[in-house]
Order: sequence, then structure tokens, then C-alpha cells
Amino acid sequence: MLRRTAPRVCCLWILLSSVLIWRVQCASAQSCHEVKTAFQLRQVGSLRWVPETATTDVDLLICKHQGPTCCTRKMEESYYAAAQRDTLQNILSYSFELKYLILGHASSFQDTFHSLLSFTLNHTYSLFDSTYGTISQDAKPLVSTLFSDLDLYLRGDANISVEHSVHSFYDKLFPLVYQHLVNPGLGSNVSTWSSEGSECLRATRHDINPFGPHPQELAQGLSRALVAGRALSRALAVGSEVLNATESVGMARQCGRALVRMLFCPHCRGLTLIRPCGGLCLNVMRGCLAGLAELDGPWRSYVALLEGLSRALSGGYEVELALLRIRERINDAILTAQLNGPHLSAVVGKVCGSLTELVSSTQVSPTSRSLTPSVNPTIELLTSVSSSSPTALPNKLKSLPIRCFRLYIVTSLSLPLKPSKNDKPRSLKKISKEFMGYIQRYKSFFSTLPEMLCEGEVVMDENTCWSGEDVVESYTGHVVGNGLKAQKHNPEIKIRSVDPILVNVKEKLEHFNQEMWGELGLGTDGREDVETSSGDAAEGSGECDDEDGCQGSGRSEGETGEFVRPLHHGSKTTVSLR
Repeated sequence: MLRRTAPRVCCLWILLSSVLIWRVQCASAQSCHEVKTAFQLRQVGSLRWVPETATTDVDLLICKHQGPTCCTRKMEESYYAAAQRDTLQNILSYSFELKYLILGHASSFQDTFHSLLSFTLNHTYSLFDSTYGTISQDAKPLVSTLFSDLDLYLRGDANISVEHSVHSFYDKLFPLVYQHLVNPGLGSNVSTWSSEGSECLRATRHDINPFGPHPQELAQGLSRALVAGRALSRALAVGSEVLNATESVGMARQCGRALVRMLFCPHCRGLTLIRPCGGLCLNVMRGCLAGLAELDGPWRSYVALLEGLSRALSGGYEVELALLRIRERINDAILTAQLNGPHLSAVVGKVCGSLTELVSSTQVSPTSRSLTPSVNPTIELLTSVSSSSPTALPNKLKSLPIRCFRLYIVTSLSLPLKPSKNDKPRSLKKISKEFMGYIQRYKSFFSTLPEMLCEGEVVMDENTCWSGEDVVESYTGHVVGNGLKAQKHNPEIKIRSVDPILVNVKEKLEHFNQEMWGELGLGTDGREDVETSSGDAAEGSGECDDEDGCQGSGRSEGETGEFVRPLHHGSKTTVSLR
């Protein structure tokens, strides 16, 4: 009996042992389920490339190590593309904030400039409609051309000169003023004046100088007031171009491999939750972004330029006042020509000859003669009053009828510069101060970008991290600095050159900085800090100003923002943008 059952028992034990050994072998095989889950969540690639269990006979190029792995060559290729994609997206997310800041404020500045120009254009139109109706229709196109040039100038058009545009306006205005206001009886009909005569008046306006000092004063005043706005528009456009160029730069092959080792090689061992060490991340990111870090110096100078220009625009209302004075300057110029009418006619007769030969009494109808305005003695007296010094006004005003006195007061008052407290749109001063506060945060953008990227990849409170080769308690490699030269000692990545696109961007930004600092009369490349002058100017730039409802801003009328450049011996030189 025992002999019969013994073979059966032996067979049963053999079968049970085989099953047990098979289960132990299956349990010992490493599952790649977590790796597949992470592969899917991070949208790395197709799940068919991920094996179910770890294998050892895989020929990997990046994530090489002894032992079983959950990675394949196809997975490495997918990891390579995903690492570059995710890193570039993170870089774009940070640069987008800066780009949005620049483009948004560039649009705000242009909208404000356009509003100011539109208001002062209509303000100047009203001068001709109300005071010089006989030349209003012909003068308005000239005024429109002047303001169009100013708009283009503020947008940074290199072909526009404020002084040339102003003098061109007065050149074309002179024939109208001479024919209709200085000699209205002779120029009652424009067709009676020869084109040669009008061209002579235009060509000789500068030499004859019928408008006195007012054209030159207007040209110089506008040039001083608008230079900061024009420079800021140009600078914001260049900043946008720089960011667009940096966004188009790809990553070097060495960078992609280093990113895979840092971000995905732990997955090959099933370590999907381990984070890279801080030192490893800094070395990899500083190596990958070595070309961008080369922009740090020119970018700091560029931001200092933006700060200075914003400070100049936020220091007062010089732009608004200069534009509002256009109407006043034009009116003063026309009045000067009228006051000097006899002398002016004599000079024109000598220079251009007799312009009245073509005019005959039969060519001018009685109706047109009746429409010709005559020079009113009261207007002449008002003209002399308006051109006199303030101390001389009371005596001359005493001789005026009360209705003329009221007319003088109404026409002499300027329109209100600022709206009421109940209606406060964003002024140029407000936008400038806001932009200056924001842009300061991005002065070190290109040098701190690696740290910003690593903040999202590294967990600082964990006891262990990924060193690029294994799980360690701390990273023992040498952590390099920013820039191309520092990468010679980078243990994680070897970068020997910078993308040609970034080289071109750096040169362009350096050239622009030198050009702008030179145009503004600072004579520096911007490496020295730009700061506000102390004393009253600093008080005027505080948080509380007139627009916030304060009674005073600590800044006198006509005072402007200024650049202050410290000298080596400790003193300061102030360069005004006026």
C-alpha cells in the first residue's frame, strides 16, 4: 500500500515545487506599470513603446546602467523630444509674461500719444475756425500733416524730424497768411496769385522770417518734449524683437540629452517620483541657456534705459504742455506777421518782386471784396497786449472796452490740462510710473531664468534626489555659473558655442543701447545705474501725486524727469531730456 502511494506523493511535491518556483520568478520580474502611467500622463509618446516588465538586453544611448530597465530606444527618442518640448514651453511661459508687459505698455503709450495728438489737433483746428476763417480750409491740411508727422515721430519713424516738420508747416503756411491776412485786399482770391509767387514765399520764409522766433521755439520745444516718448517707443519695439528672436532659438543636441538624463532616466529604473537635485538642475539649465545668459549684460543696460525713459515721462506733464502750446505758438506767429505787415510787404517785394501784378480790379468781384476781412484796431490792440510782458498788461487793458477785455480773457486762457477728479483716465504719467515699477523686476531675467525653471523641477524638502546617475542625499558635483565661459567646467553638459541667432540679437541690443544712450546725451553704454536725482525731484515721484487727489506733487510747473549718472569721483551729472 505504502509502495503504491509513494510515487504519487513524490509527483505531487514536484508539481507544487514547480508552481512555487514559477510564482517566485514572476514576482521577481520588475513591473513597468508606473512607468507606463507616467509616460501617459506626461504625454511623452505612444504607450506601445513601454514594456510590461523590465528587461536587460536593451541597447540604450542615454540612460545606460547595469540591471533591468523599463526603457527602450524608442522611449529614449520620445523622452528626448518631450524634454525639449516641456523645457521650451516653460521658457516661453516666463518670457510671455515679459513680452506681454512690453507689448501691453507699448500699446498703452501709443494710445495715450494718439489721444493727446487727436485732442491738440482739434484744439488747433479751432484756432483757424474761430480766428482765421479765411484760411481755415487751406490751413487745416497743413495742420493735419504736421500732427501726422508728430504721430509717426512718436512711433519711432526714423524718417521724421520734428524740426523739419515744424518748419515745413510754417513754410507752407506763410503764403496763406501773407495773401489773406497780411495783404487781404490783394489776396482775396487765391487763383489771382501765381504759383511762382506762392513758391517764392515758401522758399524764402526762413530768410524773411515773417513769424519771428515762434517757429524755432515750437520746433525746439516739441523736440525736447517728445524725445523721451519717441525713444521709449523705439525701445519697446526692440525689446519685443529681442524676445521674439529668443523664442525661435532651439536647443542643442547636448542639451536634449542632459535633460533626458535629469528628467527621465530615473523612470527607466521605475523611479517616477524622484526629483532631480538642485545642483544637477542648475548645471543642466545653465548649460542649456548659456546663450541666453550672454544677453544678461545688454539686457540690464536696456532695462536701465527703459527705467530712465519711463521716469522722464512720469516726472511731469511736459509732453501734454508742449502739444497744447502748438495752438498758442501758431497764433503768436500769425499775429507777429500781421503786426509787421508793412515791413513784411516791403521785404517780400524786394525778394520775390511784385506779387500784385496779376491782380486787376476787374478780376475781383464786389462780393469777394466785401468778404475780405479788414484789420480791426481792437484786434491790433489785443495782439499787442497778448505779445507784451505780463507786467505791461494792466495798463493796456485799461484802454479796452469791457467786452474786448472779456474776449481777451476767454481767448487767452488755456484749456484744462487734466480732467476732473470724477473722470480720471490713465494719463501718460500714470502709465509711465506703472511700467517703471513692473520692468524693474525683469532686469536680471536672462540670468535668473535657470533658477526659475529649476523651481518647478526640484523639491527642496526631500531627503534624497536624483544626481543624474543614482539616488543620493545631496549633489556633489561642481555647480557652475551663468554664461558661455562658465560652461567649460560644467560636469553635466558641454557647450562650446552660442546659437548664431543669439549672437546677432546680442550685437543688435548692444548697438541699440549705445545709440540710444548717445542720442540722449548720456555718453555711456548703460552699465552704470540710472537713478533719480535727490531732493525735490525725488519728492515729486512719490506714491501720492496730483492724480491721486493730492494737493501738490512736489514738482514745479515745467519741471521734468531727469537721468542722473553717477561719476567715478562721487559727484553726479544730470542730463535732462528736455
